Amino acid sequence: MLLALGVTGPAAAAATSSSAPTGLYSGMGTCPLASTQLQDPDNGEVGCVVATIAGGSMTIGSVTVPLTSVLTAKFGIYWPQNGPTVTFPDGNTASIFDTVAPTDGDELISAPLDVPIADLPNFFPGVTSAIVQVQLAGPITGFTPLADGENYPLFQLPLKFHLLNVFLGADCYVGSAADPILLQPTAGTTAPPAPNTPITGNPGTVALNTDPNGYSDFIVGFSGATLVDNSFSVPAASGCGLGGSLDWLVDLLFGLGSAAGHNSASLTGVDTSLAVDSSISDLTSAIQASE
Repeated sequence: MLLALGVTGPAAAAATSSSAPTGLYSGMGTCPLASTQLQDPDNGEVGCVVATIAGGSMTIGSVTVPLTSVLTAKFGIYWPQNGPTVTFPDGNTASIFDTVAPTDGDELISAPLDVPIADLPNFFPGVTSAIVQVQLAGPITGFTPLADGENYPLFQLPLKFHLLNVFLGADCYVGSAADPILLQPTAGTTAPPAPNTPITGNPGTVALNTDPNGYSDFIVGFSGATLVDNSFSVPAASGCGLGGSLDWLVDLLFGLGSAAGHNSASLTGVDTSLAVDSSISDLTSAIQASE
């Protein structure tokens, strides 16, 4: 559908500005429009994405970590002509986009979380609790926006948790680039290994908008979605304490490593803005005109 929407448009000139994009393009100021990937003339579609996750939680074994602060993801996307697609049981087909990190490198922005330690009163954050920083363990991949509502992942999100506590040192992690916590959230229904059972997300609402200045791109808004995954595994801790001497304690307290079928994630209040075009020059001009 997005491919059909973005094939024509005017060659209107846009004024350049040093201010940030506004309106439908809000938050897209760091979209990597000048990157080699988005500038490739063989692309069929290019775009910019800004997504926010308002809340939710992750459960690792018997420990639940509430997501109490907003997470923001920003990246560019591109789909080569005749690129990869997925066909769903209902006959609909969706393009699978590759992603490019934003110009500031902040593909995922999150505030630290204060996670209590089981059976220990939390009266001194960072001492009687662990401060957890959610970080990317690799690039976001497999972005499939038209899978919204299907039983298929909207993207793949490799994560690692940086645990900060006065006793754990500065290099305590759960997950890594080599062994990430790989979320594949869907707005549809999951198919997890036992003992987990299927859970269902919510696609929220979808709005299609045309560019207010007459450019050919379309801006798609997904709002109020709930994305779920309960098929991922969580590795054991590493680097905790001097020479990893406290890895075993972190594993014991938080139930790590935890095999697939024993963990779940629910991402709530997910809002996504996607601007997509068949022309990188047209998309660039549209974003500049909104500044």
